[in-house]
Amino acid sequence: MKILSLSSSVAHGHVGNSALTLPLQRLGFAVSAINTVQFSNHPGHGTFGGDVFAAGHVSRVVDGLEAAGFLGGHDGVLSGYLGDAANGASLMRMLAANPRAPYLCDPVMGDDGRSYVRPGIAEFLCGPALAAATIVTPNPFELGVLAGAPVSGLEQSLAAARTLLRKGPRLVVVTSLEVDGDMACAAVTDQGRWLVRTPRLPFPQPVNGAGDLLAGLLLAQHLSGTDAPRTLSLAVSRLFAVLQATWESGERELALVAAQDRLANPARLFAVQQS
Repeated sequence: MKILSLSSSVAHGHVGNSALTLPLQRLGFAVSAINTVQFSNHPGHGTFGGDVFAAGHVSRVVDGLEAAGFLGGHDGVLSGYLGDAANGASLMRMLAANPRAPYLCDPVMGDDGRSYVRPGIAEFLCGPALAAATIVTPNPFELGVLAGAPVSGLEQSLAAARTLLRKGPRLVVVTSLEVDGDMACAAVTDQGRWLVRTPRLPFPQPVNGAGDLLAGLLLAQHLSGTDAPRTLSLAVSRLFAVLQATWESGERELALVAAQDRLANPARLFAVQQS
């Protein structure tokens, strides 16, 4: 199967396309990655170099894929960090070229109550991107932006996720939830609500790229034909396997290479709870 992904990239570490390409390849998916930015490293390190690519650059990459006959024929499409709102036009071209492919929108806008994206991105994600999405994967802050009001706690998050189902997506996965000291992800469809909880690993510093990796794993599992509860369980279990290996390594960046076998065959499968 083939996945077309529009997201960020870094030279050092694993964020955006740099976080999801190797894991998806390890699981047997071919990935065509279109990068919206090229940074030296994640800005969370305190310093970085590089640029957000101009919309013309991204569009020319799409032009090249189209001219060569490589833009269509994908089984799934994914978008993450857009860099600039004008890159939304390239995303819509990608979707138009793959009309039967499920589209996962990771609506990267911010976290912990603050936005860190350029003007216009939130409006694009709340409008055309959300309407076109099959799956959307917001954290609580992003969920509040998409739903039109801030959310707090599990029940508000689940209720807000239900409202998004009326705007286009068939599956909403809320990430980065905190439930009784655990980390959790919730999946919401018209058929039900499910929760998967994992222990909170005591990282001394935030680990970047986990959300990008989870988005890729969710799309891959969805394309494999599993239902929403099984998709959530397997994707979260694979992510936790990588996070545990990262914590054991003592490094800040995701241990994707070292943990690739654990990701493919996670030792611990986290159970789904109906919520």
